[in-house]
Amino acid sequence: MEVYDSPSEDETFRIGESFGSRLRPPATVLLTGDLGAGKTVFVKGIVAAFGIVGDEVVRSPSFSLVNVYDTPAGRVYHVDLYRLNSSRDLHSIGFEEILASDAVVIIEWAEKLAFPIADAFHVRILADAATGIRRLEITETPTNTD
Repeated sequence: MEVYDSPSEDETFRIGESFGSRLRPPATVLLTGDLGAGKTVFVKGIVAAFGIVGDEVVRSPSFSLVNVYDTPAGRVYHVDLYRLNSSRDLHSIGFEEILASDAVVIIEWAEKLAFPIADAFHVRILADAATGIRRLEITETPTNTD
């Protein structure tokens, strides 16, 4: 497990960018953390590593459920399950096809999934309200359990 302490949004962005620079499609990233913990800032860093930068470009897809970024390094899907009401919602956005694609798939509020996803990175962001520091814990699901 990798653990990072971030005192600011800029640092959370940089951690996301560094992490993103190591990703190679296909890859799935499962993000968990409380509202306002910094998940979308982390995603902005990942997408920046793929060549797309700007607050006006990378936004949380809370209402649309999914944003697609066609980057110089390949397609990135940014899925936000915060408003997920049922598995029908996942079906309506083509979630199965997204997961099967040759892309980077980043899923915010992954704890709302009713099923596990194998071969994924898990990123948990814990925000300390008293200090403002965010702890990022990154683990990878083993691809081979032999």
